[in-house]
Amino acid sequence: MTKGIFITATGTDVGKTYISALIVKSMREAGLNCGYYKPALSGAEVRENKIIPGDCDYVFRQAKINADPNNYVSYIFTPAISPHLAAIKENNPIKLEKIKKDFSKIKSEYDYLLVEGAGGIICPFNIKENLILPDVIKGLNLDIIIIAAAGLGTINSTVLTVEYAKQKGINVKGIIFNKYDENNEMHKDNLKQIEHLTGIKIIATVKENDEYINLEKIAPAFKEI
Repeated sequence: MTKGIFITATGTDVGKTYISALIVKSMREAGLNCGYYKPALSGAEVRENKIIPGDCDYVFRQAKINADPNNYVSYIFTPAISPHLAAIKENNPIKLEKIKKDFSKIKSEYDYLLVEGAGGIICPFNIKENLILPDVIKGLNLDIIIIAAAGLGTINSTVLTVEYAKQKGINVKGIIFNKYDENNEMHKDNLKQIEHLTGIKIIATVKENDEYINLEKIAPAFKEI
């Protein structure tokens, strides 16, 4: 039985892909057959007239997964805008049925599968069908880990993200702090206050440019799917 987890964040550019790559890389180096899947990606790169899903390509290179990243993203858009708007511009509406079908196929290849979202947790995928990211998370029957920045403003954005997920009936397995400085008084207090206000544990902290992540509390967060 494959085990999976969904990675979301408190917003765009918080470090979802960087942390996702660290987790997949670290798990594979620990001898665990861990893979990666992304339902929708916008802002794809174009190299030599070929579209490259940058996030997936980055994770595969870091984790040394020898596969074509284009086969592990259901919807790839070139405009660097919200997936719902990119889908409208490219006339390729995002459908939950395709995501679930691709997910089912990909998870059969791995013992562990990390799924990375787009933007923050309230990311629209298909406005006409009222499809937003929480619908995808629940449709795949996954729990989530939230990536949060360690610095100023993170208490507000992290608590709001956790509370929204709870309202939507999504199980939050933990929070990972990115760009954490253990000598920074504010970072340490942010960690303490977020755990107090949400009741959710910070299961890992990552320093800037870290090349490894402690899996002690991350690997158990994956659940059977």
